[in-house]
Amino acid sequence: MLSLHKPARLHNIRLAVLLTTLALVACSTAPPMAKKAEVAKSAEVAGPQVSETGFTLTENVQIDADTRAQYDNAVRQLEQKQYEQGIAALLKVTQSAPTATAPYIDLGIAYGRTGDLDKAVASFTRALEINPRHPIAYNELGLVYRKKGQFAAARASYEKAIALVPDFHFARLNLAILCDLYLADRTCALDNYQAYQQAMPDDKQAAMWMTDLRTRASR
Repeated sequence: MLSLHKPARLHNIRLAVLLTTLALVACSTAPPMAKKAEVAKSAEVAGPQVSETGFTLTENVQIDADTRAQYDNAVRQLEQKQYEQGIAALLKVTQSAPTATAPYIDLGIAYGRTGDLDKAVASFTRALEINPRHPIAYNELGLVYRKKGQFAAARASYEKAIALVPDFHFARLNLAILCDLYLADRTCALDNYQAYQQAMPDDKQAAMWMTDLRTRASR
């Protein structure tokens, strides 16, 4: 028998996904009166870097120093669970840098943590309007859809993240859990547990889940 309760299982995955790093590159060389015009029309996102401890996408977009400082402060507030202040600061950043995806993704995560799932969906959707090939946005959107009970939409979102970055092992694990616990799709669950374990062979908890799935499948 699986010894963990389902909420704890999902909570662990949520923490793992939030190891993701989103970065903005500030531009402080413009004279003060020209700062607003320095915001780029589109953001350039460097190729993803996947490691055992996280998933990093670096977004290069020209912003003024004040906006960069405001963004950094907002991130610190979210890390300290000061969600109301962090959300207010991020909304201001989106006004100064409307084509940067990072603030919208951080907003989505913050709204999700406060239980405002509709605003979380809207924030991730806006990030994907800016960059339709953003795997982090798809993965985080999948988490919110799962919380809303929209399991088919969650699956589609995870699958889009994986299609963009097949090695995105946290998205693989989220999809495996969704297929295992909510969709009763054992093939999907096992395939994605195995893909995740190849990237994270020392994750004993995930190995236990996969063993439990195999035991149930053999009955």
